[in-house]
Amino acid sequence: MSSSTPAIGVLALQGDVREHLIALAAADAVARPVRRAEELAEVDALVIPGGESTTMSKLALLFGVMDPLRERVAAGMPVYGTCAGMIMLADKILDGRDDQETVGGIDMTVRRNAFGRQNESFESAVAFRGLTGAPVNGVFIRAPWVESVGEGVEVLAEVPAADGPDSRIVAVRQGHLLATSFHPELTGDHRVHEYFVRMVEETAR
Repeated sequence: MSSSTPAIGVLALQGDVREHLIALAAADAVARPVRRAEELAEVDALVIPGGESTTMSKLALLFGVMDPLRERVAAGMPVYGTCAGMIMLADKILDGRDDQETVGGIDMTVRRNAFGRQNESFESAVAFRGLTGAPVNGVFIRAPWVESVGEGVEVLAEVPAADGPDSRIVAVRQGHLLATSFHPELTGDHRVHEYFVRMVEETAR
């Protein structure tokens, strides 16, 4: 590995770990699974995949990575969260369990399972600010949406609301942290991962 090639971990407690590893490798990063604090210490950045956010939170505590991850986020490590990973990066959650913990870091309020149950999963074209070319194909599986964001959060993508004229926020960035409601790792389109790799490279400069 050259010093210019970022090492990006994928939190391998649950979710689409393999698909994220493939997408990161296609985006010219060195990708490796991360389950424990010592593995987290060896990467420059991290992807938190989808899954079930309450289970992921419990596993992160069980495997001893929650507190080290919070410390790395506070210290400026880039992190990208998809679906449940978005929930893990939220400072506030709606419809979560009373004992549910998050890593936090993004000044946003996220609603769990906002787009419905598993059988209400869908795909939608998503115009993602900062990406060239056609919209990305957003795969939404029991996906959250962002109810509100603080002043320091950049909204990168929205989709039309099914129940009215408003739109739902589905991608955000705050400094070194990125989050999407949808799963770009399932589509074969690696542009969102390339965007994150550029974020990591910019942070390292």
